[in-house]
Amino acid sequence: MSRVLLLLPLLACACTPTVRIEAPDKPIEINMNVNIKHEILVKVEKEVEKLFDENKGLF
Repeated sequence: MSRVLLLLPLLACACTPTVRIEAPDKPIEINMNVNIKHEILVKVEKEVEKLFDENKGLF
């Protein structure tokens, strides 16, 4: 019985969970396509407005 009581703490230590904090293997990728597309659309829209202002008789 005393042997079981001596082994019990050793068995309990073997089952403790471990937490690891590791850096990822791949770099973090941030996708910025939406922002760039919006900027291009604004530039094109301003150019089209300017074109319509210059040629008011088209439509």
